[in-house]
Amino acid sequence: MDELMRRRVYGAEHDDPDPGPRPGHAYRELSGGPLDGLLLDVTGWSDTRLAEGALLLTEIGDYGPGGHSDYGPRPGSDTMWDWRGDTP
Repeated sequence: MDELMRRRVYGAEHDDPDPGPRPGHAYRELSGGPLDGLLLDVTGWSDTRLAEGALLLTEIGDYGPGGHSDYGPRPGSDTMWDWRGDTP
């Protein structure tokens, strides 16, 4: 868990002095694609929403500024979400 606490959370500002996870929150680790290694805060998400995954805004995907990266649950894992591609 200590390693998880040193990770950067998706959406944290680049100049944030503490861009890591917060105690009491739930996270998914993003694997692959442009957001590889970031954590996504899913605190309060319903089981349905967690099963669907998320389109995450990113400037560094295939579509540049305004583009999205699609991440979804890795089969057999409660903590990892895999990249499924980019979309405008």
